[in-house]
Amino acid sequence: MRQLRLTALAVLGFAAALAAQSPAPADVIITGARIYTVDDARPVAEAMAVRGGKIAFVGSERGAMALKGSKTRVVNYAGRTIVPGISDAHAHMLGLGEALSNVDLTGTASYDEVIARVVARAKTAPAGAWIIGRGWDQNQWGDTRFPTQEKLSKAIPDHPVVLERVDGHAVLVNAKVLTTAGVSATTKDPDGGRIVRAADGAPSGVFVDNAMGLIFKVIPPLTKEQEKQALMAAIAEANKWGLTGVHDAGASRSTIELYEEIAKAGKLTMRAYVMIGDDSADLAYYFKVGPRSGLYDGRLWVRTIKLYADGALGSRGAALLDPYSDDPGNTGLLTSAPEHLRAVSVEALKHGFQVATHAIGDRGNRVTLDAYESALKEVPVADHRFRIEHAQVIDHADIPRFAQLDVIPSMQAVHQTSDMYWAGKRLGLGRILGAYSWRALLETGVIIPNGSDFPVEAVNPLLSYHSAITRQDARNWPPGGWQPADAMTRAEALKSLTMWPAVAAFQEAVLGSLSPGKYADFVVFDRDIVRAAPDEILAAGVVATYVAGAVVYERR
Repeated sequence: MRQLRLTALAVLGFAAALAAQSPAPADVIITGARIYTVDDARPVAEAMAVRGGKIAFVGSERGAMALKGSKTRVVNYAGRTIVPGISDAHAHMLGLGEALSNVDLTGTASYDEVIARVVARAKTAPAGAWIIGRGWDQNQWGDTRFPTQEKLSKAIPDHPVVLERVDGHAVLVNAKVLTTAGVSATTKDPDGGRIVRAADGAPSGVFVDNAMGLIFKVIPPLTKEQEKQALMAAIAEANKWGLTGVHDAGASRSTIELYEEIAKAGKLTMRAYVMIGDDSADLAYYFKVGPRSGLYDGRLWVRTIKLYADGALGSRGAALLDPYSDDPGNTGLLTSAPEHLRAVSVEALKHGFQVATHAIGDRGNRVTLDAYESALKEVPVADHRFRIEHAQVIDHADIPRFAQLDVIPSMQAVHQTSDMYWAGKRLGLGRILGAYSWRALLETGVIIPNGSDFPVEAVNPLLSYHSAITRQDARNWPPGGWQPADAMTRAEALKSLTMWPAVAAFQEAVLGSLSPGKYADFVVFDRDIVRAAPDEILAAGVVATYVAGAVVYERR
């Protein structure tokens, strides 16, 4: 009897050991779709299993179903396509949230159309209320000169009106705002900014780059609740387009704290990589706190500082080595002193922070590379992953420096197809060859995380995916693409929206591919964006967006 009891105990022990070794059942199993993993170990799969918000298995349907338990939910996305969660590597979340409620001026074909949209808003606005809009682009009008305030002021005399240019680097205001701000012919241009003036020196109504501060300081700020609601609206809008992550390119301490508040409440339905704006008090605070990664179950990262070197090409504020071809004598604006870029970079390296600097013109890019190089000599760090945001126009001699300094060019493919109609006039034939040079940069060995810069461009990440591989706009123009030799392959374009943003954000161990152990963030499309004809890519729609294995958006 004693021997039988020992044998029974042994059998039970062996069974318990086997049970302990068996993997726990999956929470969700996805089947039926063609899954592009962006993982070289298994590039394409037919099923995957999710457990605890992370990928437990990727491969065959047989393998995934082996993890099915009594409570496992099985979702069959027959005929659909799945890719890793898409991250926009350069965007402005609060700007998007505000744009969703302000006057939308994108796509306006004339100044008269801009005014008509503002007049329509003024009819429903409370008396004397500020009217804010964004999205005008004089390059899309018959007359491509900057507008002046007279027509706007005559049409809307009783409301202060501030209309931001599409790139966010210039504003147009009416006479009521000029009076409120106290700006006159005697007001001097601030460093790194320009007040566009009439022949008599009076302000024409347009303020470029740092001169916008003269206007922004008199606009009533959003309340905390308004800012929070704007962020929440932006998060929902991003999820709708398949975004599971965003690199928010410059936020104040108060905005970052709102992100934390939203995350604590379990409502941050994305991975937010939030860059600290260039404010001395905010930088002092975060240097003291130190870099933070993967907060609130991997929903929030605060470990990067956002700086500005110059303005934008469309408003002729991008800093160039030689004058603009269509504006002789104007070489653009340096919005920060080179020494400031270097000094902040040094402090960032000392405190373990990444730096990401806006630089569009070839002079802006050179000044930034010089600042980074000097800082790295003073504080040598191997894996710093410093970034240049936009990197649109680069002198040929500076292209190899990105790889030599381990600097990441964070670019937005859709900017190329938005700018190609007029960029040649700004830069001239020789310089344009160094603009939007993805292939030239990739061949040096760097990566290019992709994005939209929304609300400058639309949120839809497929616009940048399509632009990257075709060098064509949404109408598939021009035939063959604009400077097509610089196009990306489809594999590169997909990485530019998934794995490369993860690397640029120190997230590659947990994001960027559908690999076992990583977060189960993925997007379900209604067609195969990897194999579809180029002119069919933008017809693809998001069926569902998943973050940590949970649906955060589903098409109805």
